[in-house]
Amino acid sequence: MATITATPKSSLADEPLKISVTGLEPSQLVTIQASLTDERGVLFQARAFYWTDKNGQVDLMRDAAQGGDYSGVQPMGLLLFLKPDKPFSRLMKRDVINTPYEVRLDVFDSFQMVSLPHEQSLASQTVERWYAAPGVQRILVRHGKVRGALFLPAGQGPFPGVIDIFGGVGGLTEFRASLLASRGFATLALAYFGYEDLPCCLGPMDLGYFEEAANFLLNHPKVRGPRLGIVGICKGAEIALAMATYLPQIGATVCINGTHAVHGYVLYYRDFCIQPIPYKHERMLITHQGVVDLSNIFEDPRAKLHQDSVLPVEKAQGKILLIVGESDRNYNSKAFATEIMERMKKFGKTHCALLSYPNAGHLIEPPASPFCNESWLPFVSRPVLWGGDAEAHVAAQVHSWREIQKFLHLHLGPTQSSSL
Repeated sequence: MATITATPKSSLADEPLKISVTGLEPSQLVTIQASLTDERGVLFQARAFYWTDKNGQVDLMRDAAQGGDYSGVQPMGLLLFLKPDKPFSRLMKRDVINTPYEVRLDVFDSFQMVSLPHEQSLASQTVERWYAAPGVQRILVRHGKVRGALFLPAGQGPFPGVIDIFGGVGGLTEFRASLLASRGFATLALAYFGYEDLPCCLGPMDLGYFEEAANFLLNHPKVRGPRLGIVGICKGAEIALAMATYLPQIGATVCINGTHAVHGYVLYYRDFCIQPIPYKHERMLITHQGVVDLSNIFEDPRAKLHQDSVLPVEKAQGKILLIVGESDRNYNSKAFATEIMERMKKFGKTHCALLSYPNAGHLIEPPASPFCNESWLPFVSRPVLWGGDAEAHVAAQVHSWREIQKFLHLHLGPTQSSSL
């Protein structure tokens, strides 16, 4: 009798699963499928084809997929390569505290290209993938102008503090913050537009708002100072780098696929402002499917007329980690990161490091997130191309997530890690 086993049955979404199948015929071709439905009712699935060994078994830790949504030895491939049945959908957990994703694993006889009724599977198992460890606390933040959600790890603390900032998607995005809290960081998921009474659209940036958020977090009794960490992606990475440059509260900054100059909208802080490099919207490329490629809308910050828009990153007091997908089709991230490293070298600074991933795209997220090449972006009211090769990208997510945690541990101090 066929049996599929996945362990652990309940785990954090960024933790590996061990998946195996037993009770089949030797040298039998089978299809193994993963499926989940997100909170908006969108079905995500992945399937791969395997030959059983002489004992009628398949072990994803050992055996290579022959084809399907991926190939080769990919122990987590069934989760890392999930694809939506609704075009331009992105898997983003919204209720990160109360409910897990329930992932169903099925084994089907022979080669199956399309989804089959679960009743036809030879064996099945459902696993839970959580975005918060037991005891992680979520506190909605409405403090002064600051809006967001604070995630506190289980335990007494104090814990190293981290601010988590996303990009043009807007609103309040919490799945990375809750996972960081599960790893021992007191993490503030910070909204800055498109949420509650904040500006409805991306626009001028007041660095004072982010300074207020930093002071709020540092003043929390369960947060250990004297400095904080920042993790930002896309526009959030630009903001994170500005915070690192001008705010002494910042001790460790992670910039994922961002830029080293102010783009699109003015950045102001107290008695000065930085004029932006304008977006060149007329350079947008639109595919026959209506997907927007934004990679050409950014002008070269090295041009003389744009020098005043470049952030003086050499003034940053804390450490900086740049993470780049070299096939990013949203930003020219590799070029921007290279400019940062050259600027640091020019000024004799050594507090910046670069992780550059060939063939990875823009959305480098925790390994809980499957590869997403294109998805809807409210900011432009169209689906946007993110780029990347699927296998290289998911490998970059696994590696960078580990490196981000190591970097924050090193420069903010040890955590009290939690797990299921």
